[in-house]
Amino acid sequence: MGGDFASAGTASSEVKKVLKQINIDPKIIKRVVVALYEAEVNVCAHAYAGKVEVKITPEEINITITDKGPGIPNIEEAMVEGYSTASPAVREMGFGAGMGLPNIKRNTDKMHIESVVNKGTTLNFVNYLSKTT
Repeated sequence: MGGDFASAGTASSEVKKVLKQINIDPKIIKRVVVALYEAEVNVCAHAYAGKVEVKITPEEINITITDKGPGIPNIEEAMVEGYSTASPAVREMGFGAGMGLPNIKRNTDKMHIESVVNKGTTLNFVNYLSKTT
């Protein structure tokens, strides 16, 4: 839920447990968890509500985060490190430094964002489980 920073990290923690149980490379787990946590914080900071969907196959970990919220007016601008539209209250909590989307991109093998202003945003990212994929 938007504004519920106490719950940020719940999905990434659950995904981390599952990935450990199925013996995924710890380096891949770290990248997935960092990206997913950043996405969770973005939902808390900017949206009204969001949903996380995780698909794990022998080839990849595919995660989609769909939120209902104000959307991103300029995705290219939002991808610039340090650019932020976070409220002063969010910044006071230590979030909103404008590193979320760049960190997600840095920690994934493939990333795609679609956003409609006043409707919401869909973020999809993939981490491959082998170097040949």
